[in-house]
Amino acid sequence: MDIIFYHPTFDTPSWLAGLQQQLPSARVREWKEGDNQPADYALVWHPPVAMLSGRKTLKGVFALGAGVDSILSRLQAHPDMLPAGVPLFRLEDTGMGLQMQEYAVSQVLHWFRRFDDYQALKQQAQWQPLVEYRREDFTIGILGAGVLGAKVAESLVAWDFPVRCWSRSKKDYPGVTSFAGDDELGEFLRGTRVLINLLPNTPQTVGIINEALLEQLADSAYLLNLARGVHLVEEDLLAALEKGRIKGAMLDVFAKEPLPTHSPLWQHPRVAITPHIAAVTRPDEAMAYIARTIRQLEKGEKPGGEVSLQHGY
Repeated sequence: MDIIFYHPTFDTPSWLAGLQQQLPSARVREWKEGDNQPADYALVWHPPVAMLSGRKTLKGVFALGAGVDSILSRLQAHPDMLPAGVPLFRLEDTGMGLQMQEYAVSQVLHWFRRFDDYQALKQQAQWQPLVEYRREDFTIGILGAGVLGAKVAESLVAWDFPVRCWSRSKKDYPGVTSFAGDDELGEFLRGTRVLINLLPNTPQTVGIINEALLEQLADSAYLLNLARGVHLVEEDLLAALEKGRIKGAMLDVFAKEPLPTHSPLWQHPRVAITPHIAAVTRPDEAMAYIARTIRQLEKGEKPGGEVSLQHGY
């Protein structure tokens, strides 16, 4: 079989070597402009339209990350870029679940133990023990309940926090209260003290974390955005922080990346920032998943991780 690979920032030679080791009988090559030679599978991130357009022999396309919005946005502008019937796969977990758990748990505990408040007191040279928060009042609400959302929920349940999730359809996760659909969004938000965003990027979710949503959270709520920057209306978050409606925010993703130096988010004392590192693609796990999925496809099996082009995830 023939496999083409394109990623604008990955170490391409190491990926080609690793994939060749995982799939010894395959011919793996880096795609370059003008390459119209046959390909059975394409591994891509922000692919040029010319890479996929017209490839009627493709058996599958793999997005080299958990999100597929860069591919879907190109499909909207160029509907023929992905030949009809060719399945699109995203990386399912491949080490990202554990990374998301580490990030979410560490930040929730940071807020729960009031380390943000103690840091503020430290800046003022104040020695002042604070009243502890109660777990039963520290409800965690997770927007998005897919593979990564389920992992994060599982890790927080283990710390005995009340955990709830909201998604398109009802979920059945141990220890997690599930809400679904627009009709139940308000009920999900009421009483949520920490909102963790793990939604997919779709036209329906762009700008979902706005003034109206933030106003429905519990008093002095916290926001943790681990999904996409376009989900958050940054101006509305800043306004909610200034009013004291939101007590703090931890942001890993932004509408424009890198975050411009003039953004007021940099200077806000109640906003913490990381540069889109909550969960990164780990090559060994990713290559093993891709190789396993290709072997399943070659056997005529139906593997997990296929993206619904209708829903966008």
